[in-house]
Amino acid sequence: MASSVPASADPGGSAVSDPGQPPTDAAVDRVNGLSRTDLISELLQVCHSQRWAERVADAHPYADTTELLAVADRIWMALDPADWLEALRGHPRIGESGGSSQQFSTSEQAGMNDADAVVRDAIASGNRDYEDRFGHVFLISAQGRTPQDILANLDARLLNTASEEIHQAAGEHRRITQLRLQKLLT
Repeated sequence: MASSVPASADPGGSAVSDPGQPPTDAAVDRVNGLSRTDLISELLQVCHSQRWAERVADAHPYADTTELLAVADRIWMALDPADWLEALRGHPRIGESGGSSQQFSTSEQAGMNDADAVVRDAIASGNRDYEDRFGHVFLISAQGRTPQDILANLDARLLNTASEEIHQAAGEHRRITQLRLQKLLT
């Protein structure tokens, strides 16, 4: 099914295209077989934006994984900042557990297990400063990043304007969503 969702400006660079193992069409068949309600429930584990999950569910069935990933990405890009903020509320702080998708967040933040106390404390302090400045959790696609890289990114992003930062956070969430969808489909 072709999507009627328009492409829009790209706040965070290109979507992730290859997290490792390619998704299977059998997984898309499983997704296509879900009721709208069940699909929305699964999608909310990937991205905690109700509007995104509903629109992705409403666009199914999908011909293949490429179409599902492309439609999900276009829908994310067409959302308003309020929808992006809703999705951000589903994430734990970097270095903490919890959130609406703990099964994903735990593996995505596994690199934080290697952080020494100084870096861990600096990230915790930076998280508080970031939330005070922007009103939402600092989000970074942490998979494969070192704690030092995360801290450097956090420090640099504290210099952004609110407008710059919501687009930066949306771009990071875009990458996370694509990775999570690909995991869901493997």
